[in-house]
Amino acid sequence: RCDVALAVSAAAVGDSSAKGGVHRHVIEEVMDILDMAQRASQRRDVFHTSFLTPPIIAEAMLAIEKLADIKAVAQGGYPQAERCRISAGHPDSMRSDPDVVAALSISGNFRLEPCSHGDFLGAILGAGITREKVGDILLQGERGAQVLVDPELVDYLTSTLEKVGKVGVSCTQIPLLAIEYEPPRTKSFKTVESSLRVDAVASAGFKISRTKLGSMISSGDVRVNWSLVSKSGATLKAGDVVSVSGMGRLKRHSTSAGF
Repeated sequence: RCDVALAVSAAAVGDSSAKGGVHRHVIEEVMDILDMAQRASQRRDVFHTSFLTPPIIAEAMLAIEKLADIKAVAQGGYPQAERCRISAGHPDSMRSDPDVVAALSISGNFRLEPCSHGDFLGAILGAGITREKVGDILLQGERGAQVLVDPELVDYLTSTLEKVGKVGVSCTQIPLLAIEYEPPRTKSFKTVESSLRVDAVASAGFKISRTKLGSMISSGDVRVNWSLVSKSGATLKAGDVVSVSGMGRLKRHSTSAGF
């Protein structure tokens, strides 16, 4: 039964890959999640993943929907979370959302020493934490940041994290309801370009020159579907999401070049 269910899901992931160019590593990770979810369901248990990237979350949740006797929920700590953990298992064992995400407040005086997302992440990883144990990091300007983590890390981080960059910090647990986030602001636009290359479309959408966009690609600041872009000439397909560090995202809605 497990093999049959996984075969069905593999076909679903394969279809998605054929249509949207899903990366092989995404397919492999999704298949691992499906396997563990099926085992958890058979044992009337619940399986929890580490924090996952948006492409893996989307493909895994889509594939799990095709499996009988499995319920799944993705949680990142707040409604717009990018990095989430998936909990999956038998419906009888999933009557309430599991408590799999905790929030930390990392506070300090960052007025004279502003720190970036990478600085906060680096401080956490420098404490010996692996990336998959950390969810979103929400910057709060000169006050610091709020970070979503695996609950198992709360005691360790609150007792050991003392600096971010050159700034001394205090790290405390806060309720998930205390997370401060802004609902996404969106607008649509249309552009006429000679091609659907990522550098052409993104430069128009973010209103920056193609030369600057090319430099940002080289610096690792541009992603398509949350994967780093290595070439300016990559072609965008319907549904692709382009994100530029510090500038936001755009999504191609259709073949008519609407975004």
